Amino acid sequence: MAESRPQLSAVEQRVLGALLEKQRTVPASYPLTLNALRTACNQASNRDPVTEYDDSSLQTTLKELRDRELVRPVWTGAGSRVVKFHQRLEEHLGIGEPELAVLTVLLLRGPQTPGELRTRTARLHPFGDRSEVEAALRGLAGRPEPLVVELERRAGQQDRRWAHLLGPLPEAAPPPAAVDRDVVIAAGADARNARVLAGYDAAAAGYARGLSAELAHKPFDCWLLDRIAAEADGGPVADVGTGPGHVAARLAASGASVIGVDLSPAMVDEAGTLFPDVEFEVGDLANLLRPRAAAGWAAITAWYAFVHMAGSELPAVIAGLARVLVPGGRLAFALHVGEEVRHVDELFGAPVDLDFVLHDASEVVDAVTAAGLVDIEWYLRSPLPDVETPTDRLYVLARRPR
Repeated sequence: MAESRPQLSAVEQRVLGALLEKQRTVPASYPLTLNALRTACNQASNRDPVTEYDDSSLQTTLKELRDRELVRPVWTGAGSRVVKFHQRLEEHLGIGEPELAVLTVLLLRGPQTPGELRTRTARLHPFGDRSEVEAALRGLAGRPEPLVVELERRAGQQDRRWAHLLGPLPEAAPPPAAVDRDVVIAAGADARNARVLAGYDAAAAGYARGLSAELAHKPFDCWLLDRIAAEADGGPVADVGTGPGHVAARLAASGASVIGVDLSPAMVDEAGTLFPDVEFEVGDLANLLRPRAAAGWAAITAWYAFVHMAGSELPAVIAGLARVLVPGGRLAFALHVGEEVRHVDELFGAPVDLDFVLHDASEVVDAVTAAGLVDIEWYLRSPLPDVETPTDRLYVLARRPR
């Protein structure tokens, strides 16, 4: 057998990482053909850096890995002339599924924090919390030949990052710029709110035309909204940041007694025109009142309603929404995650001055926990190609204790 801790080039890391990932996420298509492997290596999501390896470089790499007994060619089916490729790295390393999931993501995306690893390994292994990820990392670091190392925290980094030891450490790489998610309230929350109100009033008509039917292409969103409507069991439901009202309309069609709330009067007008059988009103999700005829909301949904909020605002906003739920009530929301604040000057043809915040998934889940909510579920999905903005989506579902 080859060395227990092989040293891999950048392309070898990407090839083995892609094979490990696809073996566990799409087993029906594994082992991979050369074409499938090239696509897996070069895909634009869940890879850092994004690459453009061609067949020639991959074939050379596969030959080298085969000579080192790290890849095995496979011919599937009687008389098949199509060669596929199976990774043998885990045979050399002899590690369990949690550790293998962590190592796979490190191979594909480079050094990361335990919180990032927990989010990004969700399809490979379901870590219950951050401490389970840290335990897997400590196990990998404590082997006779360590497979990972904890890097020193650099200026601007909140958490220490971990790197694998299957190749050179990225010491020469410049530290990533810190994401200041509070830059959106640098001039104060009131100024931000005024820009948001003006922007969505201006863009309301185009926004409604562009997105009011988007749920037709989103089966996961529909499944989750239908589930929330069913669990509300006839109790009042608030859809905050309702926009053109399509989420509230889906909840209503599934039997929920729902009201849509939005900061923008123009958006509320668009929603009322599109869905006249659903109730809508102007309101601020950060100061959501209890329903008029009940002690609290049976459920609150917030589909991308937090996209303009600073990271420091989320804990208080989530706690405020949790307080107006009835005991046993559900909070469910979706948002974009990533390491960026994006500024846009135009939205659906209208001039705007808006900053979109991509939140940190682990910080979001921590805020839900800090709000006292329980039975927390979270789901991470990639963007739908050619349909959605290319960012990862985080969905969180939690319950107020009874």
